[in-house]
Amino acid sequence: MSEDIRHRVGIVGAGQISQFHVAALKRIAGVELLGVCDVDPKRAQDAARRFGTRAVASLEAFRAQGADVIHVLTPPETHAVIALEALRLGMHVLVEKPLATDVEDCRLIVAEADLRGLRVCVNHSVLYDPHVRRALEAVRAGRIGKVISLDILRSGFYPTYEGGPLPPQYRSAGYPFRDLGVHALYLFEAFLGPIEDVHAEWASFGGDKNLVFDEWRAQVRCRDGIGQFQLSWNIRPIQHLIIVQGSKGVLRVDAMRMSQGGQVLTRLPKPVDRVLGIYSDLLAPVIDYAKSAAGVVRKTIRPYHGLQELIADFYRTLDNGLPVPVSAADAIPVVDWIERVARAAEAEAAASAARAPELADDVPILVTGAAGALGSAIVARLIERGERVRIFVRKAPSQARAGVEVCTGDLRDPIAVERAVRGARVVVHAGAAMRGDWTEMHASTVVGTQNVIEACLKYSVEQLVHISSMAVPQWSGAPEDAPLTESSPLEPRTLERDSYCRAKLDAEQLVSNAVREQHLPAVILRPGLIFGGPLPLVSAAVARRLGGRYIVLGDGTVRPPFVYLDDVVDAIVSAIEHRLTHGEIVQIIDSNVPTQNEVLRKADPEARVMHLPRLLVFALGKVSETILGARSPFTLYRLRSSLAKRTYVSQSARLIGWEPSVGVSRGIELVTTGAPGAAGTAS
Repeated sequence: MSEDIRHRVGIVGAGQISQFHVAALKRIAGVELLGVCDVDPKRAQDAARRFGTRAVASLEAFRAQGADVIHVLTPPETHAVIALEALRLGMHVLVEKPLATDVEDCRLIVAEADLRGLRVCVNHSVLYDPHVRRALEAVRAGRIGKVISLDILRSGFYPTYEGGPLPPQYRSAGYPFRDLGVHALYLFEAFLGPIEDVHAEWASFGGDKNLVFDEWRAQVRCRDGIGQFQLSWNIRPIQHLIIVQGSKGVLRVDAMRMSQGGQVLTRLPKPVDRVLGIYSDLLAPVIDYAKSAAGVVRKTIRPYHGLQELIADFYRTLDNGLPVPVSAADAIPVVDWIERVARAAEAEAAASAARAPELADDVPILVTGAAGALGSAIVARLIERGERVRIFVRKAPSQARAGVEVCTGDLRDPIAVERAVRGARVVVHAGAAMRGDWTEMHASTVVGTQNVIEACLKYSVEQLVHISSMAVPQWSGAPEDAPLTESSPLEPRTLERDSYCRAKLDAEQLVSNAVREQHLPAVILRPGLIFGGPLPLVSAAVARRLGGRYIVLGDGTVRPPFVYLDDVVDAIVSAIEHRLTHGEIVQIIDSNVPTQNEVLRKADPEARVMHLPRLLVFALGKVSETILGARSPFTLYRLRSSLAKRTYVSQSARLIGWEPSVGVSRGIELVTTGAPGAAGTAS
C-alpha cells in the first residue's frame, strides 16, 4: 500500500444507499475506492459507471487487489455471511444496520474480529445527525435534568417496485421493523440506557399495499426511563420527530426538517420564562431550519449527513487505533430486541398465510385487478352466473365469499403471477395502475401484463381477456368527422399524452405481439370512459369542480367516450362465451354519447358552469409546456387530444354479440336518481 493511500475499500451491495457511502469515501484523504460488487452483475456495472470505479466479482477479488476495508450494504439477512467472509480474508468491515438478523451471528462476528485483530463498525447513523448530537450533548450536560422519557415518530416510503423478484421489504413481514426500528432502539439506548423490555404492536392500513404490516408502535422500557416510538408508511408528509423529556426541560428534534426546539425550566419570573419558552419552542426551530437550509446550499450539510459523518469517524478511528463509533458488540442488544419483534410479526403473518385455503388445481376463471371497481363488478357478475372464480389481489378481502378463491400478490412479481395463473382456464386481466408517475405505470401495467402473458403461455391458458383502454387510439390530428374505430391509428405521441395512455398502449402491444409471435390465445377489449357503481359520472373528462362551480375546458360540446359499468361487464362475459383467441380488438363503447354540457345538466341541473375557451386553454398549455417542458402535466398536444370532438363506432362488437343493454342515457338516469341499477350498483 503506497504511503498516500492508507485504506483500499470495496463496496458490497449496489443499492440506493451505496451512493452515500461512496460520497463519504471520496472526501476522506488516503482512502481509495477499488470497486463495487453485487449479486446482480448489471447493477454492479451500472453503479461502477456512476461512481467512476469498476465492478468487482467477489470479496476474494477485492482482497487480491489490496482491499483492507469492506462496506457491507446488502439486505440484512446477508450481512453476517458477508461480514464473516470479509473478516476471514483479513479485512475490516463497516456494516449497514442492522448488524445481522440473528444474535448468534452477531456473536460470531465479534469473535472472528477479535481473533483476527480486525474492526467491525455498524452504521447507527442517526447518532451522528447534527441535531441529534446536539440533543445528546444537552442531555449529557444536564441541561434538561434527568431524562424521563423519549418519544419518536418516523414515517417513510419505499421506492416504486419496478417488477421482478420481490424486494426484501415485501418478502418479509418483519423487514420494516428491522429497517427503521433499529434507529429508534439505538436512540433509546443512547438517551435512556440499556433496553430492558420492548412491547410492540403492528397493523396494516394500506399506505404501502405490498407491506404485510405498514404501521408499527412499540413501548420501550430502559434502565433510566420509558418511552414509545411509531413507524408509519401511512403518515404524510414524511416525519422524523424525536422528543426528549426531562425533569427540567423538553427537547424536540425534527430530523427531517433539520431543526431543534424545546423548553428548559428556569427560575426566572413566569412572564420572562414564557417569553423564553416561545423563543426556544417556536422561533429557535425556524432559525435552526434557516441555518440548515443555508448549510445545504453551501454543502456543509449533505444528504444522509449522519451516515457520512459516521463513515468519516470510522476511518479516523482506524487510523488512530481508537474504538470504532459503534462496535459489533454495541449492536448486539439492538439486534436482540429487533429480532424479538420482527420474528413475532413474521410468525403472525405465517400463521395467517397458513390459514388461507390452498389454490385449486383447476379453476374456470382468474380475474386480476379484482379489488378495483371494474374487477369487483366482473367478479360479482361471474358469481351471479354460478361460476367459480379466483381473484388476484394485493390484500386478501376481510370477508370470504362463496365461490371465490383468493390469491394474493403483486402483478409486478412474476412468481406471484405464476401462482395465480396456474390452473386457470380463462384469465381476465383487468389489473393496471390508474394513477402515479411513469415508473409506477410501467411497473404495474406494462411489467404486470408481461408477467401475465408469460404465465398464460407457461400454463397453456385457454383464453386471455385483456382489458385495454380507449386511451390508446390517436385522438388529435384526425378529421373530427372520422369516427374512432378498432382500426383507427394508435397514439403516436404517448410521451406528450400521459403515462396512463403510454402504459396501456405498451401493454396492449405486448399482448398483440404475443398473439402474433407466440400464439397466445387472447382477445383485447377497449372500454371507453366507464361510469356507474363507484366510478363517477362527472370526472375530469367532463368538468373539474372548483368551489361551487364546474370548470369545463372548451365549449362543452366534446363527447367523452362513455360506457356504463354494467355494459362493460356484459362485454367481458360475452368475450369469454365467444372464445375469441386470435388477438381480436373490440371497442366497448356506446355510439350514442352525450356532450359534457348535457352530462352536467343531467347530473346537476342547478350546476353553475364556467367554460374556458379552447384558445385560452391551448395558450395556457403552451405556456406550461414552455416553462416545464416534458414535465408539464398539460402539454398542448394532451389538451388538443382531450378536447378532440370525436364520434365512436365499434366495428368488432358483433364478434362477441355485444351491444349496450343499459346504455349511457339509462346509466346516467340510474346514477343521478340513485335507482338500483344492474351490476353497476351490485358491485
